[in-house]
Amino acid sequence: MGPDAFRTARLGDILTELGHSVTDLGNLTAQDTDIPEHDHLIALPQTIGWTRTLKKTAKDAAPKGLPIFLGGDHSLALGSVTGIADYAASIGKPLFVLWLDAHSDFHTPQTTASGNLHGTPVAYLCGQSGFDDFPVVSNPVPTENICMIGLRSVDPAEHAALADTDVEIADMRAIDEGGIRAPLAEFLAKVAAADGLLHVSLDVDFLDPDIAPAVGTTVPGGATLREAHLVMELLHDSARVTSLDLVELNPFMDERGKTASLMVDLTASLMGRRVFDRPTRSFAGAV
Repeated sequence: MGPDAFRTARLGDILTELGHSVTDLGNLTAQDTDIPEHDHLIALPQTIGWTRTLKKTAKDAAPKGLPIFLGGDHSLALGSVTGIADYAASIGKPLFVLWLDAHSDFHTPQTTASGNLHGTPVAYLCGQSGFDDFPVVSNPVPTENICMIGLRSVDPAEHAALADTDVEIADMRAIDEGGIRAPLAEFLAKVAAADGLLHVSLDVDFLDPDIAPAVGTTVPGGATLREAHLVMELLHDSARVTSLDLVELNPFMDERGKTASLMVDLTASLMGRRVFDRPTRSFAGAV
């Protein structure tokens, strides 16, 4: 549903109008598995199958351009990010991940109370233990290479686990107090200094539900329209983004397609749409 809603909102057409060459690989199919259903983890066999498919697809697509992965829930990133990490390792580059989300998604299958695996991708891509039967994470992303912006709903188990890592976090209180530009600019300077690849994972619930209602995990107090566009514009200016997730769009919960249209508009900002051209600033040392 989500990928087709993005197509209906003219994602491909708008990127083409911006001068990009677009290839739509269509809707993918999860690999079959012989994993049995789990009594707590929801859709475990299907999620493992999707992870296998997306991991291979991501690694194969990365050398050909900037892959955009359309979801679907955030478990998509179990495969997209680890596939991109394998590609980054193959060319000798470090991978950095910008996680734009209301949630940290740092549960493991053992800590998730809900059993929803869309709350586990960051722990998985970092190489945390407990993901039996999932594809082996051969190239885990170092926690110091991850930045989370927009957090406002983190479970106690995730909070405790994150406290033992070097993940950079700008929750909504930090953004309220100091703005959204500084933490992003600092992270982008780090990516540039390492000459790294940057994967951006954008969850609809990063945005305030007043402007983006089409998500099953709404959390009030999210990013505003202008904050979100500023993030995308700064990402474009950095020229560092090499892959992108667009996830958690539920068209059944949308209002005349406004969430899908907003997500497409944000993608357009990331890919170069602007009102006025401005000189591109270097993020080396910028804050």
